[in-house]
Amino acid sequence: MTQLCEIRVPDVGNVAEIDVVEVLIKVGDTVEIEQTVATLETDKASMDLPSSANGSVQEVFIKPGDKVSEGTLIATVLVSDAGSALTTATPVAAEAPKPEPVVEKAPQPVVSAPAPSASVPVSAPAVIIETSTTGKAHASPATRLFARELGVDVSKITLGTGRKGRILKDDVKTYVKKALTEGVAGTGAGIPSIPAVDFSPFGETELLKLSKIKRLTGQNLSRVWLNLPLVTYHEEADITEMEAFRNSLNAEKVKGDAKITGLIFIVKALVAAMQQFPNFNASLSPDGESLILKKYYNIGIAVDTPNGLVVPVLRNVNTKSINELTLELAEKSEKARLGKLMPADMQGGCMTISSLGGIGGTAFTPIVNAPEVAILGVTRAKMQPVWNGKEFIPRLMLPLDLTYDHRVIDGAEGARFMAMVKQYLGDIRRLLL
Repeated sequence: MTQLCEIRVPDVGNVAEIDVVEVLIKVGDTVEIEQTVATLETDKASMDLPSSANGSVQEVFIKPGDKVSEGTLIATVLVSDAGSALTTATPVAAEAPKPEPVVEKAPQPVVSAPAPSASVPVSAPAVIIETSTTGKAHASPATRLFARELGVDVSKITLGTGRKGRILKDDVKTYVKKALTEGVAGTGAGIPSIPAVDFSPFGETELLKLSKIKRLTGQNLSRVWLNLPLVTYHEEADITEMEAFRNSLNAEKVKGDAKITGLIFIVKALVAAMQQFPNFNASLSPDGESLILKKYYNIGIAVDTPNGLVVPVLRNVNTKSINELTLELAEKSEKARLGKLMPADMQGGCMTISSLGGIGGTAFTPIVNAPEVAILGVTRAKMQPVWNGKEFIPRLMLPLDLTYDHRVIDGAEGARFMAMVKQYLGDIRRLLL
């Protein structure tokens, strides 16, 4: 018995549009469950889309460059029996017509009042005037939401490329790119752009296109750097006893068990300190008038991948044990390196840790992952002579670097927060209190 099944985009979190980078199947191909059929890319990560059925590909509905979302039809597969498809593969009734590719239609403009005539000067730019007396820019609610997420005032966009001058999402993107390159990001600070240079007279060159993740990460970090007053506080924690305890725990594990890393203890210490200092577990409201205090504790871990930096999130850290967090971190780090992270895996972080401990360094200045208000940087621990009041003794010292948004956190609070983190790492028994 054969059955026609649909492969659709699974739950990818609250992401409206995902770019199709590569399609790896064609009509007539034979696919297996979990075989990658396409590569998708968001602004935070690229991911492999697995097949949810075994069988022969009958029709493919996407191509590179398309935008998809949860539930978008990818392909139909003819399977030999019902047992060769996962639950995410939807059977297609034999008499049903073939599904057509999903085509997103632009939202129709909403006209709230008749267009004024003589009251509008002839020289006024029609592309930014709403067909009402409200004076609002001519843009759909979806475009306005997109602009708010990027911190853009649509009334300042003077060019709409849509029908009758409607402002589209591409117009918002163009405005942001111009703001980043010309230094007009709504703050009034005119920052001159870096002039283009022709390097060819000096030798051979090669043009390597940045991945979408790196491009958008760079834009986001530029916005943060221009808009947030950042302060970095440097500290050292004595982790001699912590490392001894960690090594004893790993010695008890059998072959194949996930080893506990020092990063897990840092995660637990960080959350314990955040519970004492609620301002670190908060976000500033868009109008800058209020703090949004969070009652959950999710920690992002910056992971280096071939496609760029991604930040998977460990959820509800305050309710999980060291072993549970070790397994979760190992799983998400592996998914990040293989490009299998879903957008939902990188959402909801309260604070981020950027660790260079496996590489080296003595200190650095991590940039806050907005809308979070702080980020903790970690570099490599080393043995140092420490004076105990009588003599110098060797201690394992871990450099820590805390960057925070000075609009929310002042210097004294930042110093007290780091003193608390340092205290927890110096005596991890305090985490049990």
